[in-house]
Amino acid sequence: MDTTGILDEALQRLHSSGPEHLGRLTNHAPMAVEALAAHGQAGSVHRWLDLYASKLEEFPSGVELVTSANWRLALGDARRAADWIDYFGREIAERPWRDVLTEWWPRLLPGMYGGSTHPVIRVGHAVRTLLTGEDSEPRLVELAHGLGYWAARYHPVTDVAQLPGADGAAAALDAVTPIAERKDGFDARLGRVTGLPVWAPAVTDADEAHRCLSELVRAATHRYATHGHGDETMLVHAATAPNAVLRTLPALPHALWVPSLRAAWTASAAVTAMYAPHAPVSYTPQGTFTPEEVFERALAHGDEHVIKLTDTALDIGDERALAAALRSIELSDPLA
Repeated sequence: MDTTGILDEALQRLHSSGPEHLGRLTNHAPMAVEALAAHGQAGSVHRWLDLYASKLEEFPSGVELVTSANWRLALGDARRAADWIDYFGREIAERPWRDVLTEWWPRLLPGMYGGSTHPVIRVGHAVRTLLTGEDSEPRLVELAHGLGYWAARYHPVTDVAQLPGADGAAAALDAVTPIAERKDGFDARLGRVTGLPVWAPAVTDADEAHRCLSELVRAATHRYATHGHGDETMLVHAATAPNAVLRTLPALPHALWVPSLRAAWTASAAVTAMYAPHAPVSYTPQGTFTPEEVFERALAHGDEHVIKLTDTALDIGDERALAAALRSIELSDPLA
């Protein structure tokens, strides 16, 4: 928990920026600075932001007010990001944030695949901050930005056939068939995912859903060490998207945990299908490092995806997860 006030300062600094830049690339800064603060690196937040600043764009203009009467028409319209952020800002100012999240989570969950899963990841970081610290205004506004971005980039996955799966999460990810056509971006590739293995279909209990989701995050993180070379950036989301859902579960009613597991599995499996290599490679880190040392290496590297994967790896904390974080540092270009 950050008690320095630096995270709040950073979030205030960032809320004048839009959720994307260049019309399609996600602004990762709010997620990265939250991860830095969560791991005792608040003192490095503003210095990191100075390096990232060239990727920030001004907050976009609004189009039309989103209301309780017209929100369905605005769902999934990326041009309406400012309208959606304004809507959630008003909602969270008027009601407890948990109530707003509980109302909108089942509405947004089927569309968590838009924006390359970044919106739900941003929400997961915002919720962790609220669960571990005070409900300060910048943290509440950050949740509004995350939910608004999610609503604007809402993109469901439909007509995906259920293929034979496996009992464990690791084996189920191994059973994912990579798509044949690998060109184009996330949305185009997502449209080519026509079937995914079934995993944990019999789960109906909330606690079992939580256990399975934890297993999935662990398996996807471990898998990055041997498969990250398929796409060092995009395969990060096979782990960080389900971990964002896992982090949000404590703020949600138990009735929403099982559908959250289903959506998280689809996201992780779909990212795997779109970006995983056809064959793994063995990987052994050059040395043994503590979790704190691994995070310090991620910070020195600076890449936002490296920081976020390392943040997830530290949630798991075992040797294989730390190896995945170190692998991401080796594979990724450092923040210039």
